[in-house]
Amino acid sequence: MKANLPPVAVHNVHKTYRRGGIATPVLQGVNLVVGHGRCAVLTGPSGSGKSTLLSILGTMLSPDQGSVRIAGHDLGRLDAAARTRLRRELIGFVFQRFELLRGLSALDNVAVPLALRRMPQRAAQKRAAEALAAVGLADKLHSHPRHLSAGQCQRVALARALAGEPELILADEPTASLDEQHGLELMGLLRRLTAEQGRTAVIVTHDPRILRFADVVYRLAHGRLETAERPRASLISAAEEVLT
Repeated sequence: MKANLPPVAVHNVHKTYRRGGIATPVLQGVNLVVGHGRCAVLTGPSGSGKSTLLSILGTMLSPDQGSVRIAGHDLGRLDAAARTRLRRELIGFVFQRFELLRGLSALDNVAVPLALRRMPQRAAQKRAAEALAAVGLADKLHSHPRHLSAGQCQRVALARALAGEPELILADEPTASLDEQHGLELMGLLRRLTAEQGRTAVIVTHDPRILRFADVVYRLAHGRLETAERPRASLISAAEEVLT
């Protein structure tokens, strides 16, 4: 993290998809700043550009125009190898479908990104076990995804995202595969743990239940950030209400 710079700073970002000679603008002059320890939620109709913006923040897509800084690093100045290193070291991902490796235990699933960072195996497994304990799965270290519920699989995914101690957590529809109870529990955990660890989170969702956990809610429509509002309940209060 570069001193005094926000974890997320997006300025005048544009993105257009082109197929068969047809250009479809998706992002049109998006500006977004998310400060340290903040939780920002992106809402909006399907096709509004939410997942595209999240992919740009995750260094998996590049904007056609504009600048993006993650933890002070200007993505436009990084080559492919540097972007991959930044993604591995500074960003944690939580996906809608968990994206767990079915042949590996919960412990090994969480340890995979640590191994990619060349962390020694013993240290990686220790860190992975600690992360699983933090999400309430200390008794499931050696369970495989097929033996876990959907809620437990998403907790493993959250542990995996947090284990590398990233500056930024990006979550794409993290509660879409969960029922109401498990969705609220997952968001309560994500909110509490990111707050305790000083992480910044950007969450894309259609789920109105998530809004209560946000510091700020942004709405994307027609490729633009139209509104920003502060939810009624603080994110910490919401997390404590769900988890107690």
